[in-house]
Amino acid sequence: MAIILAVHAHPDDIETLGAGTLALLASLGHRVRIVTATAGDCGSTEHDNAETGRIRTAEAGAAAAMIGAEYACAGFGDLSVFNDDASRRRMTEMVRWSGAEIVITASPVDYHPDHEAVSVLARDACFASTVPNYAAGPSQPLAAIPHLYFMDSIGGRDRDGTRIRPDFGVDIGPWMETKRRMLLAHESQHRWIAKQHGIADYLRSMEAWAERRGRDFGVAHAEGFRHYRHQPYPRTPLLQELLGEAVLELADWPA
Repeated sequence: MAIILAVHAHPDDIETLGAGTLALLASLGHRVRIVTATAGDCGSTEHDNAETGRIRTAEAGAAAAMIGAEYACAGFGDLSVFNDDASRRRMTEMVRWSGAEIVITASPVDYHPDHEAVSVLARDACFASTVPNYAAGPSQPLAAIPHLYFMDSIGGRDRDGTRIRPDFGVDIGPWMETKRRMLLAHESQHRWIAKQHGIADYLRSMEAWAERRGRDFGVAHAEGFRHYRHQPYPRTPLLQELLGEAVLELADWPA
C-alpha cells in the first residue's frame, strides 16, 4: 500500500479539488495524509485570526477523518505563504513527516497567491526531501523523491482565463457524496465565501466544477490532475496505476 500526501493552501481547498480521488485511494487501503499550509485564519468576518484558525483546522481534521486520513497544518499565515528559505525547509519537513511516495499539490497557476506559493514550495520540497545535508526538521530524509502531481486550479483556468489541460481525470462518481460531506464539514466558510467570492452556495459551486470536469471526460463527475515529470522527479505513472479503471483520458480538447 502507498502513502499519499495531499498538500494545499487552506482548509477546504483539497475538499474542493481532490477529495473524491483521495476517498477512492483511502478505500483501496492506501494511507492518505492531508496538509494545509495555513489554518485559513483570514477566512472569517466574525472571528479574529486565532479563533478562525482554531475553527478551520478543526473542520479540516473532521473532514480528513471521514476517509481515515491524518491531517496537519504547516502553520503558515493566511495570505503569508512565500517561496523563501524558511518556508521551503518547513514544507520539506512536512513532506518528510508524511513519508509520501506520491505528493498531490496545488496548481502552479491559480487565482490565489497562497495556492501558487504552495505549489512551488511542495515541488521543491519533494526534491529537497531526499537530501541528507538539507536541515528541515526532526524527520529523516526520504529514500526517493516522491511522484508529484498537481490538482486543478480553481475553475480550471490560469490568471488570464485560459483553460488548463489536465493530463488525466479521475471518475469520482461513486465518491461524490463523500466529497460533499467533506466540504460541508467546513461550516464556517458559508458566510465568508458568500462575502469574499460572491458565491452564495459553495457546495453547489464545487458540484458544478466536478460536473464541468466530468463533461471533459464523458462521466458525471471528475477531478483533473497533471503529472510533473521533469528530471529527477519520477516519471512512472504511479498514481494512475493505483487508481486503475477510475483513470480517464481526454478524448478531445478545444484548441
